[in-house]
Amino acid sequence: MNISVLNPGLLTTIQDLGRIGYQKDGVIVSGAMDSYAMRLSNIIVGNEENESVLEITLVGPSLQLNEGTLFAITGADLSPTINGLKVPSGRPVYVNKNCTLKFGSCKAGCRSYLAVAGGFDVPKVMNSKSTYLRAGFGGYEGRALKKGDILRIGVKSLESTILIEKLKEISDKDDFVTLKWYVKNFIKEISENTVIRVFPDRQFHSISEESIKKFFDSKFNIDARSDRMGYRLCGEKIQFKEKLEMISEEVSVGTIQVPPDGNPIILLADRQTAGGYPKIAHVASVDIQKIVQLKPNDKIIFKKITLKEAEKLYFSRERYISEIKKAIKLITI
Repeated sequence: MNISVLNPGLLTTIQDLGRIGYQKDGVIVSGAMDSYAMRLSNIIVGNEENESVLEITLVGPSLQLNEGTLFAITGADLSPTINGLKVPSGRPVYVNKNCTLKFGSCKAGCRSYLAVAGGFDVPKVMNSKSTYLRAGFGGYEGRALKKGDILRIGVKSLESTILIEKLKEISDKDDFVTLKWYVKNFIKEISENTVIRVFPDRQFHSISEESIKKFFDSKFNIDARSDRMGYRLCGEKIQFKEKLEMISEEVSVGTIQVPPDGNPIILLADRQTAGGYPKIAHVASVDIQKIVQLKPNDKIIFKKITLKEAEKLYFSRERYISEIKKAIKLITI
């Protein structure tokens, strides 16, 4: 079974959870920017959480789907339709006939995720199907999708097969069918001034007292130069008590660095393996999903929490995901 790309959209790539374990060799992790939405899309259609999906940024593609395709859309609301009919997000959708899935205007968020039952059948590079655009490997020929590309679908799991049979029972006349249950879409919770929770990193106490106050009391804008490597922020410039001479240190997703110009950078999926700029704070992992759904000129406010609080938030989210998996499995039995 294949999916044909009629229009690729602005930036549509194949991603999974990334290349884990190769940073020591200088290979970045890459992977989905919003790993939470990506994992949920896979769970909904019965895939393993780390199966490959399409990451769709701001302007979505038009895709020709074959009869018998099971898919789910999570993350940003990019107005998906099939033959002009609105497609619901956060739930399984089964295509009964050959149809065109088209994404329209961006109503909320920045990145949408499309999972299909069986995932995308592309070669793994270093145990991952993720596209690393700068290096030109992984995903579909190491690049973003283009018009005319043909995406092969992998083998469906037992859970996916059972889900398809249940959807077939509902109707075989409409272009597509779906179920009443859905997974909550947190995108609707993003406000004009998104609060991002952070805890101090190694060089936090090297910041001047005035800059610490401004860091938590001021709003920062997302710079238009932001990309998958990191989100650049514009706002109050961060000043240090004295000039820092540093040896490069490890970085990870959510690390907040401050380059010489004083404007913070939040490192994300395509971050480098090490960095020589001061690391003043680290974003709680549960709030990465908020950041990557923001667009240029959106505003954020930082809120200080402890590492222990960040860990509690993480475990709470993982319990929620575990409960969703159990609930869907019960539905498909």
